[in-house]
Amino acid sequence: MNAPDWKARAAALSFDGRCFINGRRVASADLATFDCISPIDGKLLTQVARGKGADIDAAVKSARAAFDDRRWAGKAPAARKKVLQAFSAKIMEHREELALLETLDMGKPVRNSLNVDVTSSARCINWYGEAIDKVYDEIAPTGDDALALITREPMGVIGVVVPWNYPMIMAAWKLGPALATGNSIVLKPSEKSPLTALRLAEIAIEAGLPEGVFNVVPGYGHEAGEALALHMDVDAIGFTGSTRVGRFMLDYAGKSNLKRVYNELGGKSAYIVFNDSDALQRAAETVVDCMNFNMGQSCNAPSRLLVQDDIADQVIEMVVEHTKAYVPANPLDNTCNMGALVDEQQVRSVLGYIDSGNAEGAGCAVGGVRALEGTGGCYVAPTVFTKATPEMKIAREEIFGPVLSVIRFKTEAEAIAIANNSPYGLQASVWSANVSRAHRVARALRAGTVHVNQYDDDDITVPFGGYKQSGNGRDKSLHAMEKYTELKTTWLRIDANPDA
Repeated sequence: MNAPDWKARAAALSFDGRCFINGRRVASADLATFDCISPIDGKLLTQVARGKGADIDAAVKSARAAFDDRRWAGKAPAARKKVLQAFSAKIMEHREELALLETLDMGKPVRNSLNVDVTSSARCINWYGEAIDKVYDEIAPTGDDALALITREPMGVIGVVVPWNYPMIMAAWKLGPALATGNSIVLKPSEKSPLTALRLAEIAIEAGLPEGVFNVVPGYGHEAGEALALHMDVDAIGFTGSTRVGRFMLDYAGKSNLKRVYNELGGKSAYIVFNDSDALQRAAETVVDCMNFNMGQSCNAPSRLLVQDDIADQVIEMVVEHTKAYVPANPLDNTCNMGALVDEQQVRSVLGYIDSGNAEGAGCAVGGVRALEGTGGCYVAPTVFTKATPEMKIAREEIFGPVLSVIRFKTEAEAIAIANNSPYGLQASVWSANVSRAHRVARALRAGTVHVNQYDDDDITVPFGGYKQSGNGRDKSLHAMEKYTELKTTWLRIDANPDA
């Protein structure tokens, strides 16, 4: 089958940037909008509603009404399951439209949007739909004179704030468990990539989700996002984004109703290659592939490559050579393996880190420059610094771009110390043919996920999240359902006298 002509489809695509509240598209209360610019070529895609406090309030009222009358929470688990599975199926029916929206909006290769983002989002929704009637409540082990029931109940209105790097997937990771457990939702997508969230809400209604259960208000973080996090009738916030904004979320909760805040934040993942590894070529290619996937705009990107000193030159040569296979190109081309960064602000930020690495003597071996400058788009060449040290800025701070820092180490203890000397603790990787070393180091690393002799193998069945300033709580797996439920104990006294 011939690959789609994505450029032709993009030219024919229509957009609707209005809010989605109470089952319908509506303009923002004050009719304000902002420009939605494609990072592919810097051209205007559409105008998007600039939601503010009044729009958030309307969306929360809609979600609260839907929760209180139990149009969704009151449905039998099997009925909710049927709707979520229909939602998943509808996502796949619209997969090419959603993939195109994702790519136009934030610049990732369209083949990745289609085969990774859309597919993963649909599977996530389907998996939580399937899980609804597989999760049981509990009966406590009391004496014969009592019956203690432990039940999980939906929290109510969940505010969801998602980032721009994986708009659909991050939304699905929150929507799946929150909807499965019977909550209503107000979603605030990033102003940098709002289009798929708005379309998902329409598709959910088509699949049978009751009106008011899933609302979307696009807008800026300091307006719509802050209003949502401060709202007194929002019971919890599920946030994915920067550690800086995660701090704001906790502050907003303290200033309002002490709502639960579940933060999935940044990372500076360490990727450790020991000299006893029997897969150096695969280790080198894997770190490059994972580092440049999504143009390095991933919180779990393996941006610190720690290599044992006596094999460092060999591994660096492999890394530099494989990096050359990643060439920035128009993400609407079916062969593109590296698209655009999300916007000009991100380009400036990444180039600033590259300048810092050069100034500190980190040794830029490949890349380090802006690419495709004549296109009007936001492209940066994949970059490798081969002489980084742990104290350098590029080795300490999250860059969120295609910049890999290589750090040498001599001993296992030194590798562990360097890896753990970070405010983040999202993911890590250990490459060793020695099973004891692999287990020993994995246990010593302070990270939510530690990969052994691979990186980023993943499934919806396992939790995702981090230690330290990488956040709290977990997305994915059955554990995510715990975040959006209240635990209730119902204690019944049983009369011991049958004749009473």
